[in-house]
Amino acid sequence: MAQYLTTQTADGVLTLTLDAQGAAVNTVSPEWIEAVTAAIEAAKADTAVSGIVITSAKPGFMAGADLNYILEHGKAMQPAEAFAFSQRATRLHRLIETCGKPVVAAMTGFALGGGYELALACTYRILADDPKAVVGLPEVNVGLLPGSGGTQRLPRMVGVQKALEVLLEGRSYPPLEALRLGLVDLVEPVGDVLAAAKAWLATNPDPVRTWDKKGFSIPESDGLLKQTTAGYFTVATAKLRAKYGDNYPAPIAILTCVFEGVQVPLDKGLLVESRHFAHLITDPVSRNIIRTTFVNKGAAEKGARRPVGVPKATVAKVGILGAGMMGAGIAYVSAKAGIDVVLLDASLAAAEKGKAYSARILAKEVEKGRTSQDKADALLARITPTVDYADLAGVDLVVEAVFEDTAIKADVTRQAQTVIGDTAVFASNTSTLPITQLAEAFARPEDFIGLHFFSPVERMALVEVILGRKTRPEALARALDYVAQIRKTPIVVNDSRGFYTSRVFQTFIHEGMELLREGVSPALIENAARQAGMPVGPLAVTDEVTLELPIKIVRQTESEDPDFRRPTSMEVMETMVDTLGRPGRRGGGGFYDYPEGGRKRLWPGLAEHFPPAAVQPSPAEVKKRLLYIQALETARCLEEQVLTHPADGDLGSVLGWGFPSWAGGTLSLIETVGLPEFVADCDRMAQAYGTRFAPTDKLRAMADAGKGFDW
Repeated sequence: MAQYLTTQTADGVLTLTLDAQGAAVNTVSPEWIEAVTAAIEAAKADTAVSGIVITSAKPGFMAGADLNYILEHGKAMQPAEAFAFSQRATRLHRLIETCGKPVVAAMTGFALGGGYELALACTYRILADDPKAVVGLPEVNVGLLPGSGGTQRLPRMVGVQKALEVLLEGRSYPPLEALRLGLVDLVEPVGDVLAAAKAWLATNPDPVRTWDKKGFSIPESDGLLKQTTAGYFTVATAKLRAKYGDNYPAPIAILTCVFEGVQVPLDKGLLVESRHFAHLITDPVSRNIIRTTFVNKGAAEKGARRPVGVPKATVAKVGILGAGMMGAGIAYVSAKAGIDVVLLDASLAAAEKGKAYSARILAKEVEKGRTSQDKADALLARITPTVDYADLAGVDLVVEAVFEDTAIKADVTRQAQTVIGDTAVFASNTSTLPITQLAEAFARPEDFIGLHFFSPVERMALVEVILGRKTRPEALARALDYVAQIRKTPIVVNDSRGFYTSRVFQTFIHEGMELLREGVSPALIENAARQAGMPVGPLAVTDEVTLELPIKIVRQTESEDPDFRRPTSMEVMETMVDTLGRPGRRGGGGFYDYPEGGRKRLWPGLAEHFPPAAVQPSPAEVKKRLLYIQALETARCLEEQVLTHPADGDLGSVLGWGFPSWAGGTLSLIETVGLPEFVADCDRMAQAYGTRFAPTDKLRAMADAGKGFDW
């Protein structure tokens, strides 16, 4: 059996050091539980042991369960098996707190998830005074709840209201904040944590937890008990429903666990928790979230699509052509990563304005205490605004981020290539223009690639990396190394009009406008989209990007692709822009009005120009149309090999335009629904609404064969 811990006894104190062999961090596993249980049982029976210290030999104290393990085994688990899975760790933690010996969690690094639940089961918690030594229960972020006592012990320690904030926010707490909230009992310098643990044990503390003593009651939390328990939880449930709808079961399950658990003894509360945990871990929502936002995202960031055998490269100096919002954002994230930036524009004033974008971000960061003025000044010093192409000499990479026009991009490409070296990679930040076509302006098309950033660059994690027909593997590797250097998440796609993200996102906004054209109430369209899990409705997001952009894309595609079929939603866009003069938010109004000093609202004039039908579809049907059209187009991208891997389809949809994470992404949605049901629904909608909903032959074949995507 692999080694999971070491033990040492001195002066009546057993020091149990967590140290999972061959692993970077300690994680919860059946084998780990078995090893720690054996050690605690032995200590319980050993009269020479008067107290126990649990610490770690690794930089972190402990993480939770291995998400890869949960992803691999959770799908096949039956609820009874999942309940037993939860109960194994629960029994260990209950053994720790009832072993008759005081137990101290001496945490010199982070304790998260199951690691913090272990600490909660200890009699006392000491945390190192180190920014990396954080504690928290992040399970809600992966569609789960703490499954070994977190929902039961924390309310009994700090009160219901504080506990729910920790459980539902799912964030990490640094040492002093954790101490203030009562999440830990003591904060000590890193080198003093073990000594402090032994000093506390020397005071001969009572090993019995307060909730195991007669007369225990839940601590009041900020006036919670001024209203009835039922009243408080009724209001809390309504707030969660408003925030998450019915798409995310974990927050409601957490609230239910706490509500039911605080009204019964701890042991019964632990059973309640395990039952809800079993339901969540066997639910596809948690599996979808884990697979896409953690496992696949982590794999992408570690270079899952990087060509094998190409030496790793580092960008020391990058040239950015165009200092508008995109170029300015790329300059900021590059300089933040320690890269020297040449920010070039047609005028020095424009280039300086691009640098000022970074200055504004940094001023806010300094004001909030997230960085120092010295660090902000050093970052800004790395950005050189210029109008002189000669300043691009010596760059390792050029990122072109000028206006979305083939001729303008070609012009700046030719000017830049006369200066940059023969080994520099040239990248275009474009959302729709084919990379192979843009590469014609570059003397070395094999070193030309697409890097599609998302706005605002400093906040959006995704970068769509687009291969031209002649892009060589070395250029792809260097582009991915740069994306990793600036700490973004890449997906890799092949060249196509609109590539992947823009192509599929357009189906969402076009379907929204088509629904409006058909007479569906605009409020129903927008609300159904949000209820489905989209961040905003299709009409609202079209206003933000302006209706002029999708009009331009349709017209340009018509002129270049004889097989292209104009979407009927074009009627809506031309009416709004050409007839009504309402191109979107920047034009003063579109589908929405934007009153000065007030909240935006749907434009009342929509009813006159797009009269609502007498009979409206159900919200479920509108949701289905908005989600399924995106999933279908993603399946087409995969079959046409625009996407290089299904995981990139999911990752790009969730991180790129906010496709709901409960579904795991566009392709995971198909598997969540089930291939046969999805295909049947699409056939029905193709008959009712048009051939755009017709499922592909490959989807039919997969449904008939009972197969899913090759993950």
